[in-house]
Amino acid sequence: MGVAIRTAGDGDRELIVRLLDEAFQDDPVSGWVFPGDEYRRTTHHRLMAAFTDVVLAEGRVDLAEDGSACALWLSVPAHDPAHGGEQPESDEFARMRRTVDPENERVELIGRLTAGIHPAGRAHEYLWMIGVAPGRQGEGLGTALIGSVLDRCDRDGLAAYLEASSERSVRLYRRLGFEPAREPLALPDGPHMWPMWREPRTTG
Repeated sequence: MGVAIRTAGDGDRELIVRLLDEAFQDDPVSGWVFPGDEYRRTTHHRLMAAFTDVVLAEGRVDLAEDGSACALWLSVPAHDPAHGGEQPESDEFARMRRTVDPENERVELIGRLTAGIHPAGRAHEYLWMIGVAPGRQGEGLGTALIGSVLDRCDRDGLAAYLEASSERSVRLYRRLGFEPAREPLALPDGPHMWPMWREPRTTG
């Protein structure tokens, strides 16, 4: 059965934030940024809101029509100072920390570390986050959301990139054509993240 997908707008912001907050409560990287269940329950949503605002303004959010899943995408040009280690002096990462959780240095650090490993030099689609409602996981919603963009990447000859936050998701992304882009990123005293790159597929 197909999944009805639409592009989200500003009116979907609260739905997206709630969906991401619920989907990532048990994620290893979210657990590292916000250690402790109660702390994470009361604070994590602020980071999801900050991410959502960036992508609604600068990228695109694909949303399952029934609100069960969403994917946050950014189109990254070949030379982008925000990715590939060339971090701007204006320091978006420090600003995000001040907005989300000023005393939590990991909010800033996760942005710096992922920006530092982001591939540069080729235009690509960046899957920043994908969230599926906890009660709907395993139904193929995430695959459908990603697949619609990967089909366009293949038609347009565009690569795609993401950072997987668990070995389980690495296996899923491999099935979709992603391969490790470099060694995993080991977060300080925390879990690993796996940068993955997908070359466009050509059809005969």
